Amino acid sequence: MRLKTKLVVSATGLTFALVAVLSILFVGELLRQRIEQTAAANSVLASEVTLMTRQAVETGLRANPPIDLSEKALRSAVSDALKSYRPLADVMTSIIRYSPTVQDVSVADDRGIIIVSTDPDEVGNPVAHRNSLESVQNGSIAYQRRQVFGSAQVFDSVQPLERNGKPFLAIHVGVRSTFLRNSYEPWLRAAFLFALMAAGAAMLAAAVLANAALQPIEQISRQLQKLTLQAGETAASAAAEKAVGDAMVRVSQTIDRLGEQMRTKEAGYTALQANLNQMLDTLRDGVLLFTADLKAVMVSDAVAYFVNRPQGELVGRQIEEIFRPETALGAAVLTAFAGGDSVSAESVTLDDGRRVQISLDRFDNELGESMGTLITLRDLESMMQLGQELEISRRLAAIGRLTAGVGHEVKNPINAMVVHLELLRSKLAGANSEAVAGAQRHVDILSGEMQRLDRVVQTLADFSRPMDLKLREQDLRQVLDAVIELTAAEMQENGVLVLVDEPDEPLMVRVDAELVRQALLNLLLNAMQAMPQGGKLRLTLRRDHQFAVVEVADEGEGIPPEILPRIFELYFTTKPKGSGIGLAMTYRILQMHGGALDVRSNATPLAVDRGTTFTLRLPIAAGSAQEVRKAPAGMSRRVLGEQV
Repeated sequence: MRLKTKLVVSATGLTFALVAVLSILFVGELLRQRIEQTAAANSVLASEVTLMTRQAVETGLRANPPIDLSEKALRSAVSDALKSYRPLADVMTSIIRYSPTVQDVSVADDRGIIIVSTDPDEVGNPVAHRNSLESVQNGSIAYQRRQVFGSAQVFDSVQPLERNGKPFLAIHVGVRSTFLRNSYEPWLRAAFLFALMAAGAAMLAAAVLANAALQPIEQISRQLQKLTLQAGETAASAAAEKAVGDAMVRVSQTIDRLGEQMRTKEAGYTALQANLNQMLDTLRDGVLLFTADLKAVMVSDAVAYFVNRPQGELVGRQIEEIFRPETALGAAVLTAFAGGDSVSAESVTLDDGRRVQISLDRFDNELGESMGTLITLRDLESMMQLGQELEISRRLAAIGRLTAGVGHEVKNPINAMVVHLELLRSKLAGANSEAVAGAQRHVDILSGEMQRLDRVVQTLADFSRPMDLKLREQDLRQVLDAVIELTAAEMQENGVLVLVDEPDEPLMVRVDAELVRQALLNLLLNAMQAMPQGGKLRLTLRRDHQFAVVEVADEGEGIPPEILPRIFELYFTTKPKGSGIGLAMTYRILQMHGGALDVRSNATPLAVDRGTTFTLRLPIAAGSAQEVRKAPAGMSRRVLGEQV
């Protein structure tokens, strides 16, 4: 495409865009004026209904005054007056009949209960919630377009009637959006047609003017060609024109290729940044990247755990502002920076007793100049805990494979023994001797024990069977609320007062909601059973760096230290009718989700903190950590049930 054509098209397009914007503003202003006219007309109608309502109240109270001075008697007298005043009903009916935009008219008392209405089904019901016509009138052009031409709804125009300076009655005029749409569509269609015609005329004028303005360029080009021919440089001129033409094509193609490369690199950078953010959100190690001028440009979420400051306050800060020299960690990091060399796995003990491993890697260019520095902070206790959890997981997996095989091998002999035992019982059933009767008693005992053994083997097989996880992103608050609602009645019957502390913002985790509800249900029921005389059950939901934490704390008798390490073992229980499966299954569910389950308990009779606390941890869903870092979420407390 020639340069002249491009300029003409550009001028025409710019003119069209300008005319389109002005047309949208013009149509929007027309829509605003029509809505204001509709609101004014409905205000007049509401004033007319208000006048008739006032007359109805005055006439009705004079004819039938209240039986006493109570508020209830006054409401009853006013309601009878409004319902019996025929002119009021006629005015309301005429508004519905002759107004093209009004759907219903009603009069409600100060409690929001409809007394009279053009819709008999609404009488005696509360006033339905509707968007006010005033909010549509005062809204933006886009908001007005969505409200009027969006999904069908009814707008409310309210005019209050006061008594002694307080609201007494309210007149509601309902305006349906479809009526407004049908009323506005004809002139809107005409306005759009006018705007299109104006846009077409403007584009045509712009094309003509741009073409006329560029005519001198063509004349200059012809004059240059004449001068070239007169100078006798025809071959050289042709070669120059060809060279210039080829150069422009090559530049255009090069620019296109560079643009494609830039788009490709931008897409790759965006994907890399998303993967990096996801990795940092789930990383337990604190990672900080500093520029050459020691300013933090990347800070992982786990850094807040080491410096006790929110992650959002650290990005863009200098290293001295993040690591304060008066702290043990700050002194160690600043000393490593001052040394000028890389540091690998240097340990330091923090002021609170935690041991942290520091690694410092410097990045230099070919000239030896510093480009940046990467600092990694690693909690040694977390590493040990993670190693222990992995070891436990491996052991449980091995135990699961073993128990599955054992259960299968044991169940077959049990089935054969049951069959032969039944045959023996049938043979002994016909005999009546005392010895045979004694043998029959032993047969019954053997049958009962074999059935019990079969149930144990079946339970073991069910526990070791692989689970099919249906992972979905869930708000952990909703999962916990579902369990609380399920146990609310039983908690109240047992005199347990449930206290819930949870954040105001969603806490998103990627879990199988059904299995997590089962795990939480086991913990809540165990806590309730630990308090036979009632007490307080505290449920705390919070975010701890990359984990969502649920704490279930009871005021029961506590768990003795000698049996505390065994509570997660399969079939171990201290309850007379317990199965010993609940906590083991809860522990397994948490491990399958990449979480953890901890317990602490105090069984000292007179201790203030007597009771047991189970701490459940689940990884935060990838992608929600960035939203959480924008603003710290508040906490809200709820109290469920009454303590008996």
